[in-house]
Amino acid sequence: MNVAIVKYNAGNIYSVVNALRRMGIEPLLTDDAEQLMKADKVLFPGQGHAGEAMDYLRARRLDEVIRNLKQPVFGICVGQQLLCKHSEEGDTDCIGIFDADVKRFQPQRHEDKVPCMGWNNIEVSGEWLEVRGEQPCPIFKGLGDTPYVYFVHSYYVPLCEHTAAMADYILPYSASMHKDNFYACQFHPEKSGQVGERIMKNFLEL
Repeated sequence: MNVAIVKYNAGNIYSVVNALRRMGIEPLLTDDAEQLMKADKVLFPGQGHAGEAMDYLRARRLDEVIRNLKQPVFGICVGQQLLCKHSEEGDTDCIGIFDADVKRFQPQRHEDKVPCMGWNNIEVSGEWLEVRGEQPCPIFKGLGDTPYVYFVHSYYVPLCEHTAAMADYILPYSASMHKDNFYACQFHPEKSGQVGERIMKNFLEL
């Protein structure tokens, strides 16, 4: 399988590379448009500043390339946020796959810390999904209703029509999103143990 990872000025990309290697896959880390378009699967991970990331992507027209990919694409952490319409971080216009805006967490109580950092359960099925007449997202196959995953983030995507899993920290928000061939998660599957490995495996098997 030809798996490409979008290379841009973001941290944490190599932890995803190493996670894939542990699964027996040698990914291609690239910012070459042709290589990304030819890949069977594309991962779009990272930690960093949304504005700086979009500057890098736009300078290479990679925002257009990502927007037009037809194979399964998986945004992770900042990757999920950049697939949205706009981010409060740097007042940044993003790629616009998901019709949603990225907000900064606003602490409500003394114990509310930003960034949100640590393990949390996510809800991948329930009444909110049934109301939309949808089945649980296939990347969560075999993980039950409330898998436990690892987060590090100061910005979040509110609940919306593209929410594929919910988490609750200060307020309920989109822990994962899905639209057409685009899948995304705010948490770090590559740091989420066996649960995260199963999520990545499920994505690669789409």
